[in-house]
Amino acid sequence: MIDKGKKNSLFLPFESQKIDTKAVKSTNKQRQAISKQPIMYEYIRGKVAEIAPTYAVIDAAGVGYYLHISLETFSAIEHADEAKLWVHYIVREDAQLLYGFASREERELFRLLIGVSGVGGNTARMILSTYSPREVQGIIAAGNAVLLKNVKGLGLKTAQKIIVELTGKVIDLGAAPDMGVANASSAQFDEALQALQMLGFAKQAAEKNLRAILKEQPSIPVEELIRQALKQL
Repeated sequence: MIDKGKKNSLFLPFESQKIDTKAVKSTNKQRQAISKQPIMYEYIRGKVAEIAPTYAVIDAAGVGYYLHISLETFSAIEHADEAKLWVHYIVREDAQLLYGFASREERELFRLLIGVSGVGGNTARMILSTYSPREVQGIIAAGNAVLLKNVKGLGLKTAQKIIVELTGKVIDLGAAPDMGVANASSAQFDEALQALQMLGFAKQAAEKNLRAILKEQPSIPVEELIRQALKQL
C-alpha cells in the first residue's frame, strides 16, 4: 500500500516536475565548446591510390582517406603520384565527411560558402566544380546572382544570399591555374559522362551536351569539358 502521508514523485502533477535549467545550460555550453575545438585534420599528404572527378583516395601511412573533391582539385592532382590535400572535416548525424582541396585558397572559399545558410558541403563543391575559385570570386564581386544560380541545385534566392553575405569577405585567390591542353577522345567523353552521372545528371542529357561541346572544341581537356557541361545542363 502507498503511504498517503508521504509524497511520491511518481504521482506529482506534470507541471510540478521542474526541469534542471542549469544542467541544460551547462550541456549547451559543452556542445558549443566542442564545436569551437580545433579542426582534426589540416592536410593529408600521401600516395594517390584512386582518383575520379568527384573524389580521391589518399594513402597516408597505410591508411586510405576518402576525400570529396571538386573539379578544380581533380585537375590539379589527376596525373600526380602523390598529393597534399588541404582538408575540411564535416561531422553530421548520419556521416563523417572529408573534403580535400589542392590549395588552401580553395578550401577557404569552400568554408566561406558553407558558412552561408542553405549552402551545404555538396552544394559548395558543385559551385567550385562549375566555376574556378577565380570565377567565383569575380561572380561575387560583380553581384551576378543570375550566373551563379546556373549551378545545379542552387536557386536564385540562395545565389543572392551568397553574394550578399560574401561580398567583401572573399580573399584574393590569385590567378586561375593553367588547365593544360589534351586531345579529346572517347576516353575523355566516357570519363566526363561518368562524372556528370555521379553528380546526378541524366545520362541522355549529359551525352547530348558533351557531344555538342566536343564538336566545337575537339581538343578540350576533360576537366574543362565537365566544367562547361555543368554550366549548360
